Amino acid sequence: MSAVLDRILADKRIRLARGEYSAKAPSAAGSDGARFVASLREPGIRIVAEFKARSPSAGEIVTGADGKVETFALAYRRGHAAAISVVAEQDHFGGKPEWVTRAKRISGLPVLMKDFVLSETQLDFAVSLGADAVLLVVRALSENDLSELRRGAAARGLAVVVEAHDREEIPRAAAVDPDVLGVNARDLATFETDLSALEPLAVEIPPGPLRLAESGVTSRDDVSRLTAAGWEAFLIGETLLRSDDPEQKLRELAR
Repeated sequence: MSAVLDRILADKRIRLARGEYSAKAPSAAGSDGARFVASLREPGIRIVAEFKARSPSAGEIVTGADGKVETFALAYRRGHAAAISVVAEQDHFGGKPEWVTRAKRISGLPVLMKDFVLSETQLDFAVSLGADAVLLVVRALSENDLSELRRGAAARGLAVVVEAHDREEIPRAAAVDPDVLGVNARDLATFETDLSALEPLAVEIPPGPLRLAESGVTSRDDVSRLTAAGWEAFLIGETLLRSDDPEQKLRELAR
């Protein structure tokens, strides 16, 4: 496990110990994991459009991100995103959990709360925010914790995106029968992306979960290559966030 991931998880445990993930009053928009999965399975190029403020590798991505949640969420809706991914991790990605609620309220799209989930407390918190899906990172969890959190999410009506980062992690991800199995092209040790390493991995995923390619997609050619390789949906962040017109860029990628 990389030093960066170690620090992220240590800071997450500190926030958990402080009780920062106590469930709030439930969001008016209830969680609907089935809708999240159904949207990703519709015909055509299905894109989960991401909103995040910064990252350990790229630094600041969106200046004044707190004031731009609704702007991007509306652009993603108009650009026909299948869903929105909101990076809610505070210490290393500059996120805010309440962005989940705001993005869903303004867009009406299903929303993935993208954070480092280590406890069922965070699942209750996700439901209170109105999240429809949560991310479980294979490298951050023991096999037992991964299985327990997957079951806990299903019991709460949340869809689960289980994220692997290489060929060896795919069987662990598949073992918990996720709704969506994502493979991230970003190496957690170096935080660099390698789309060519991602391309052959779709066929390693057994039948059942939807195959989600994460990170590194910058062009329609990338989407075409990965679709031909067996990937069914795409999580795209920085390419959209750095675009002068994220709505139009989203349309170009999905055409």
